[in-house]
Amino acid sequence: MFCSKKKSLEVERTVKANDREYNEKFQYADNRIHTSKYNVLTFLPINLFEQFQRVANAYFLFLLILQLIPEISSLTWFTTIVPLVLVITMTAVKDATDDYFRHKSDNQVNNRLSEVLINSKLQNEKWMNVKVGDIVKLENNQFVAADLLLLSSSEPHSLCYIETAELDGETNLKVRHALSVTSELGADINRLAKFDGIVVCEAPNNKLDKFMGVLSWKDSKHSLNNENIILRGCILRNTSWCFGMVIFAGPDTKLIQNSGKTKFKRTSIDRLLNTLVLWIFGFLVCLGIILAIGNSIWENQVGDQFRTFLFWKEGEKNSVFSGFLTFWSYIIILNTVVPISLYVSMEVIRLGHSYFINWDRRMYYSGKSIPAEARTTTLNEELGQIEYIFSDKTGTLTQNIMTFKKCSINGKIYGEVHDDMGQKTHMTKKNEPVDFSVNPQADRTFQFFDHRLMESIKLGDSKAYEFLRLLALCHTVMSEENSAGQLIYQVQSPDEGALVTAARNFGFIFKSRTPETITVEELGTLMTYQLLAFLDFNNIRKRMSVIVRNPEGQIKLYCKGADTILFEKLHPSNEDLLNLTTDHLSEFAGEGLRTLAIAYRDLDDKYFKEWHKMLEDANALMDERDERIAGLYEEIERDLMLLGATAVEDKLQEGVIETITNLSLADIKIWVLTGDKQETAINIGYACNMLTDDMKDVFIISGNTAVEVREELRKAKENLFGQNRSSSNGHVVFEKQQLELDSVVEETITGDYALVINGHSLAHALESDVKNDLIELACMCKTVVCCRVTPLQKAQVVELVKNYRHAVTLAIGDGANDVSMIKSAHIGVGISGQEGLQAVLASDYSFAQFRYLQRLLLVHGRWSYFRMCKFLRYFFYKNFAFTLVHFWFGFFCGFSAQTVYDQWFIALFNIVYTSLPVLAMGIFDQDVSDQSSMDYPQLYEPGQLNLLFNKHKFFICMAHGIYTSLVLFFIPYGAFYNVAGEDGQLIADYQSFAVTMATSLVIVIALDTSYWTVINHVFIWGSVATYFSVLFTMHSNGIFGIFPNQFPFVGNARHSLTQKCIWLVILLTTVASVMPVVVFRFLKVDLFPTLSDQIRQRQKSQKKARPLRSQRPQTRRSSSRRSGYAFAHQEGYGELITSGRNMRAKNPPPASGLEKTLYNSTSWIENLCKKTTDTVSSFSQDKTVKL
Repeated sequence: MFCSKKKSLEVERTVKANDREYNEKFQYADNRIHTSKYNVLTFLPINLFEQFQRVANAYFLFLLILQLIPEISSLTWFTTIVPLVLVITMTAVKDATDDYFRHKSDNQVNNRLSEVLINSKLQNEKWMNVKVGDIVKLENNQFVAADLLLLSSSEPHSLCYIETAELDGETNLKVRHALSVTSELGADINRLAKFDGIVVCEAPNNKLDKFMGVLSWKDSKHSLNNENIILRGCILRNTSWCFGMVIFAGPDTKLIQNSGKTKFKRTSIDRLLNTLVLWIFGFLVCLGIILAIGNSIWENQVGDQFRTFLFWKEGEKNSVFSGFLTFWSYIIILNTVVPISLYVSMEVIRLGHSYFINWDRRMYYSGKSIPAEARTTTLNEELGQIEYIFSDKTGTLTQNIMTFKKCSINGKIYGEVHDDMGQKTHMTKKNEPVDFSVNPQADRTFQFFDHRLMESIKLGDSKAYEFLRLLALCHTVMSEENSAGQLIYQVQSPDEGALVTAARNFGFIFKSRTPETITVEELGTLMTYQLLAFLDFNNIRKRMSVIVRNPEGQIKLYCKGADTILFEKLHPSNEDLLNLTTDHLSEFAGEGLRTLAIAYRDLDDKYFKEWHKMLEDANALMDERDERIAGLYEEIERDLMLLGATAVEDKLQEGVIETITNLSLADIKIWVLTGDKQETAINIGYACNMLTDDMKDVFIISGNTAVEVREELRKAKENLFGQNRSSSNGHVVFEKQQLELDSVVEETITGDYALVINGHSLAHALESDVKNDLIELACMCKTVVCCRVTPLQKAQVVELVKNYRHAVTLAIGDGANDVSMIKSAHIGVGISGQEGLQAVLASDYSFAQFRYLQRLLLVHGRWSYFRMCKFLRYFFYKNFAFTLVHFWFGFFCGFSAQTVYDQWFIALFNIVYTSLPVLAMGIFDQDVSDQSSMDYPQLYEPGQLNLLFNKHKFFICMAHGIYTSLVLFFIPYGAFYNVAGEDGQLIADYQSFAVTMATSLVIVIALDTSYWTVINHVFIWGSVATYFSVLFTMHSNGIFGIFPNQFPFVGNARHSLTQKCIWLVILLTTVASVMPVVVFRFLKVDLFPTLSDQIRQRQKSQKKARPLRSQRPQTRRSSSRRSGYAFAHQEGYGELITSGRNMRAKNPPPASGLEKTLYNSTSWIENLCKKTTDTVSSFSQDKTVKL
């Protein structure tokens, strides 16, 4: 408690290296993490407190206390305490098991080992023992233990490469660098041990992209920023070793600050039951008051006449006090309207549904042997009510594997499959990929199915050569050879890796680079290009260029970038090719591929020298430096000659498009929350069919200030709602009125809209005065994409929708950066992906592939909701019917709180006689098959609208139960009135009356089943048989002889149930109870059938016909032009390359960098020519555009 206060007041942090004693006085948190909720001491009090937050548990505890008072209790106390203890124990064991696994996960992380510098020696230390100020050594592919200040590394200029997948979902490598003053420390343990720098920095916070601090050392101060910090959760890549100083540890690290708290989740049905239990208790109080008043009146007017016989003294029993005691007695008797077995049954049903999910073979991923897992058993029916899905992109929708799929070179598409007649066909398993075996350095995992590109290369197509040469030269990839002598590429973005690998396989192999040269092996010949300038990529330019001098001495500019930008820079002579390439790009984008346009320019030597001089002058400026450089880049990147375009596939996970289409048909809105770039996220939106060209508008919010964001939202709302609607901006509207207004507006909006918003704009939009505008606009859009968002922002968006729309939400992700939104949503789903198990450990449900989500929701979720609702309706009905008979009997027994049934029947009714039929209904009942649930996603709608169990349905169940109780009581009562049995004896005794009513009730309850299976038959007829077995046993002479006081109904069953008139009464009562319901259901299905009724009828009439499957929209779009540009590149790599700070020291290049060097006496292209047949005749018939 003290520590949390201390931390909340922390304004800035002061950390001294290698001085634990100094740092301990600030009481900084250690590196131990806790995601568990309980420990040994706190488990019992906290868990009991949580359980008694359920109104029903508190209600049963209150009843138990009442039953312990002998003056008012006509039922024994064990009928309540045994089931209450059972329910609380079962729930506690389940909670303890869940928390045990959290403890196990925490211990696994806390006990990881890191090398820590202690007493001038490197020692293996557990993560939980690492302290603020410690010097930690990391090695390649190791996880970072805490937030570190990078001191030195094995790389030149103390650079290091990190993968931040657990923080932002990106697998792109990012660069961090140490200060030059600390990089001198190197790996010298003695110097590192003597390092005593003091860091003063910001307090712990959740901002992943910002850090501010100052390092004081050797009488000088050095400013620190985010580029010097390595965060916990990152993985060190392509760096042999590095040393860092711990700044934030454990709960103070930015990863944990973004994780969010573990929340106690309850379903909407649980919350509704809390309300209903209060209503039922109020109803019981009303019944108790009526019966208590009746008792007081009866005692006053009739009871006096019995006092003589009962030897009571005059005035000994007050009629008002008698009524008071009777009130509490009836509260106890009538409490079976909500028996505790309701909650036991609900837990059993949920457990059964969870096992169905675990056992579902169609959700089992054989590729990695991962089954689906329900990690909680309390939320199953909520899966049938989801309205909003919040999904991560990388690793959830996509595999984050980039594949070079197609390209357009000089107006001709390569990458399509053609038949023998030259006609385009679809890809099949029979298609043979291009054989790259003649290229000894080809990447064996690369596959390309269009053989014509290889033929063009073989025929010496100059445009194809220039195209592939550009891919091999214009990039930021670094190369190295592994121990086996194989060429390995270190890529900063997977897009570049795909392009360079494609060029490599087609014979243009990027070999190595220095700050001044790039070496490429072109079709077996080693070529060294002089790198004259590197025009780096950024989000405004959306392109990158290199200027090189080739071995012939020609200067060329090679450029790749977004087609929308690059096409504006082309020479006018490219018009014909531009039109063709534009059509090709539209086709690529329509297939969901990420595209880049490719162009080059020949430069004059003199012109380049003048331009380069101006660039050097601009670099030397202090003011307006960036603007001058950008202007010079614009100047030289013009009059470009178009070569073509590339199309790279960001491979979607299997079945993503079908899943999203089906979920959309179920009226589930899908929002993508990703840490990736805007262009990449939009492109994946199109690839998944969440964004389509048919949409009326896609609103892009990218303002950098609160004013800009507010203005952009206002304009978007004007487009969407019209001028009148947006005039209410800034005014406070009552929540209920707002929701009603939104529902009206939602109906009037025609067409589909989408919203795209980035992280820094979202930060402003989440402020209180803009929040309503954001959520109002977003909820009217079919698709929302939030890009460049932090883990905490993901959680804030989920909370916003939860609080504003009161909708049931589901969050799905696969990395640590998704944990906070998984915890915030009503349902959290973790995917066992490439980014570790953090998301799975924090989730409620987990599986291996996004496509299983549709089965989880449309089948298991819908069934769970349908079954639970039907169970609750039936349970309340049967208990109202069972309990209210006591109310009617009260008017005929002097309001004496006499029970109408045998006490053992009351104790066993819910536990034995009717538990199995109701459980069979709750676990196995289904309206349509699982395949029909998938084929007709519209069946999911009743759950979203909460149609199957609500307050209205509860009152219908209540009315049904009251009607059945009237029939159960008054038909036997009327039949027994002044009637003699077959033997001439009177049968209208209390015990015979009780047995007749009880038997009728058990039969009526058992018969109400619509889905008959073997299990249902066994449970239903087994329960009826059990009832009669127990009845005859308890009414036998033998058990009466052993327990005469406990079983007073001796011989009654045998006497009553052997008479025909009793069975006729039972039959009449059963028919009168069941027939109105059967008639009503028949007419309802016939006159007002629901969709599930229609599907059932269709299946019965057309058993052999195929079901009509929902067709997903075509992924090919050619109606309108849009850019498929998406590039996961980051700014800054060009400067690193040209400065040489990321280059290792290597042997110097040849004396003349402009020489051609023969790589082999016989090039592999010659081998290819010998190996393949000549196809000149067929190739020459193809039309190409000549410039």
